[in-house]
Amino acid sequence: VQLQASGGGLVQAGGSLRLSCEASGHTFSLDTLAWFRQGIGLEREFVAALRGGGRSTHYGYPVRGRFAMSRDNVKNIVYLQMNSLKPEDTAVYYCAAGSGYSERETSYDYWGQGTQVTVSS
Repeated sequence: VQLQASGGGLVQAGGSLRLSCEASGHTFSLDTLAWFRQGIGLEREFVAALRGGGRSTHYGYPVRGRFAMSRDNVKNIVYLQMNSLKPEDTAVYYCAAGSGYSERETSYDYWGQGTQVTVSS
């Protein structure tokens, strides 16, 4: 399984960005696709996860109500729509895939390369 993340960039506080993560390879074994992020000097943090082809979604507390995760099952792409961005959302965002839902990064077997999101105040 290969994951390719894209869509990061520089945005002002209050703005929006949409990240994409394209999955390829043996994706049929994947139940959960997720986003994590890591700011400078910080631990990697759970952002959102989408289970079972879109049956359910889960969000980390800091992003609830502002971020939304969705999936295009035909294209094997998941999206992270980020609205009302704050400077504290600045981080490298990683997509991950695994066989079950978890908010722990160690539960995911596959990782994308990361995409930088910078929110200016």
